[in-house]
Amino acid sequence: MGASYNRIGHPQADELLRRSDVQVLDVRDAESYLKGHIDGAQNISTRNLGGFIGGGNKDAPVLVYCYHGNSSQEYAKILVQFGFTDVSSLDGGYEAWRNRPPASAPAETASNDVLDPALQQWLTAHGFGPNDLNGVIWNNTTPLMKASHVGDAAVVRQLIAAGARLDARNGDGGNALWLACVGSHLDIIDILADAGVDIDNRNDNGATCLMYAASSGKPDVIARLLARGADTRYETLDGFSALDLCSTIECLTLLRRATKAARNSPAAAQ
Repeated sequence: MGASYNRIGHPQADELLRRSDVQVLDVRDAESYLKGHIDGAQNISTRNLGGFIGGGNKDAPVLVYCYHGNSSQEYAKILVQFGFTDVSSLDGGYEAWRNRPPASAPAETASNDVLDPALQQWLTAHGFGPNDLNGVIWNNTTPLMKASHVGDAAVVRQLIAAGARLDARNGDGGNALWLACVGSHLDIIDILADAGVDIDNRNDNGATCLMYAASSGKPDVIARLLARGADTRYETLDGFSALDLCSTIECLTLLRRATKAARNSPAAAQ
């Protein structure tokens, strides 16, 4: 098997950035780079990548980052192919690094500073630190998002009780509730709602969980979200509501009924 690159999170990136010989490549567009970048980073694109390949130190570490951790992996592959021996791609990209906790801040753990061993084992099995409640892996995914996605209700409860952030958003702007809806885990929707999650959180496209469920043909999820107070009036950045996005008759029927009820409610009449 040939050489490969590493995928690392922001804690490992911070350690790497302490090295004096690290070569940092920002592969976002020039405007984003000018608005903010990691100190010492070079702005690299396909136009000047050849210059770096020809002049970079192939034995020194290279850290590559993009917006959310996808394009950087493609650049990392190319660098490895051209003989760079220590290449790392930053999972979650610049956004994860920019929004990371301050280096001086203690890790967020349970009140006794050490999580339950079973929860620690779950965290490490899914790529997180053993006591890192709000760490991120690929696409800025937190432990609460991961547990919500895979449908592990016991872990979701443990994470919430230990202080996991309900307002965390992944690389697409979705929260843990969105991931629970993707997995159609109705029990976890209830757990998150009871804990105070934002039912109407809008992702980077302006979409809510209700819109996702409508477009994905998930009437059970729609019914549960409506029961928990989801608002039918929101629209995406393109101007589409959950009702507009319905992909099945069942979803359409539910949302037509809910939209009509919202229009006829006393609050709407005020």
